[in-house]
Amino acid sequence: MHINLPTWLTLFRVALLPVMVVVFYLPFRGHNFTAAVVFVLAAITDWFDGYLARRLNMTSAFGAFLDPVADKLMVAVTLFLLVESHRGGWPGIVMAVTAAIIVGREISVSALREWMAELGMRATVRVAFIGKLKTVMQMVALVVLILQHEKDAEALRLYHIGEALLVLAGILTIWSGLYYLVAAWPYLRGDAPHTAVSGTKSDD
Repeated sequence: MHINLPTWLTLFRVALLPVMVVVFYLPFRGHNFTAAVVFVLAAITDWFDGYLARRLNMTSAFGAFLDPVADKLMVAVTLFLLVESHRGGWPGIVMAVTAAIIVGREISVSALREWMAELGMRATVRVAFIGKLKTVMQMVALVVLILQHEKDAEALRLYHIGEALLVLAGILTIWSGLYYLVAAWPYLRGDAPHTAVSGTKSDD
């Protein structure tokens, strides 16, 4: 199988995740800044591989599969790190609930898109503007929270801004998830015609 440049960038993004985890926990001065830089680098490759794939017409089935997987892994791993470092009290509860909402939405929408694709109606649940806005706000919030996760006196105000942005991203997550659900609802109810699907899909 030939792997093109955009797909290599996607694989590089996946490879950056364990690097970010290790740096996040290493006890050296500036480890939080380094972890934030690794996260930003991964986010840049997310934009750049899509740009190259469209600009140079370098699309592939493997790349189309791997790109959204890499995106969701990046967000989920980062949220797990932040929840683990944000234990106790209402702030910890809010962080955990927000992370659960975001990860749960990603899993649900991915399953919905896969099911709609089997019906030949994937375009019905295409990415909406509200989903893109959610992604931008989520990425900014995660960068701030990684950078300031130690919550010392000087960083506390900026950290609270990151928390607020992540909660807003969680609200947009619910909103965009409902948008996709409403778009697919006629097919979920069986009221809309669709392409017949043969065979069954195994649980995985």
